[in-house]
Amino acid sequence: MFEGFTLADREGEGVRLRVRYGGDGPAVLLLHGHPRTHATWHRVAPMLAAAGHTVVCPDLRGYGGSSKPVTDPEHLPYAKRAMASDCLKLMRSLGHEQFAVVGHDRGAYVATRLALDHPEAVRSLTVLDAVPIGEALNRCDARFAASWWHWFFLGQTDKPAERIINADPDAWYRADPQTMGAEAYEDYRRAIHDPATVHAMCEDYRAGLGVDRRHDEEDRRAGRRIRCPLQVLWATGDDMVDLYGDVLSVWHDWAGAGLEGAPLTSGHHIAEEAPGELVAALRDFWNGGRPWSRQGGKR
Repeated sequence: MFEGFTLADREGEGVRLRVRYGGDGPAVLLLHGHPRTHATWHRVAPMLAAAGHTVVCPDLRGYGGSSKPVTDPEHLPYAKRAMASDCLKLMRSLGHEQFAVVGHDRGAYVATRLALDHPEAVRSLTVLDAVPIGEALNRCDARFAASWWHWFFLGQTDKPAERIINADPDAWYRADPQTMGAEAYEDYRRAIHDPATVHAMCEDYRAGLGVDRRHDEEDRRAGRRIRCPLQVLWATGDDMVDLYGDVLSVWHDWAGAGLEGAPLTSGHHIAEEAPGELVAALRDFWNGGRPWSRQGGKR
């Protein structure tokens, strides 16, 4: 995996992040979802590097080989604001003051929070298979609860989900090694068999139901918008359209500098199932009237 890339540990905001990076040119930060690690990008990252980008793929705090900080009653160490601060510090440590961000699933919430909290750093934002956490919860109905019940199972604390998951992680998470790729599958499997990682991933969802939702609502009341160009992509094999109808309309009030998007022919894990289509969509977005300059990349 990731031929020519460097695997290293870097400091986030008080945590250690495992990160893979390589290439040369304008920087792109790729943020994975649950329960994956950075290895989910192993087909996409080399293509972006070959196209002239520096590509940075960390494990989010709590995931994979990154630190699992001790939590608190509000789950603040796993707030997307904390994860976004990790990413900003990481990128600056690698010499990137400005960069594009691409986030999938839970990583999309971190990417969105990064764009909202640190607009000076984010050149463009791409979210895959996601709407803002606050929007998802405010629109929650019986269909959402039936399809996305795991949000509430992982997010509750009275009867923690960790004990059930740790009894048989492979049965709980279920993944196809052929679709993922053998090395990426083994990296993911090491993560899900670590009880500390399982606990941290549950904490991510607990933060989502509380502090992350509050942060979204505060931004909405204050009229804050995403100031960089925003691209929203969703998988035809997922349930985004079933849940939200016009997916872009959900993002309309959050977009302050242009909004575009489209479905991609894929299941939920787009980077693994349709890497070429995803890379093409990203490059079209980045080059569509917003040419990248070398000054926007590594400094």
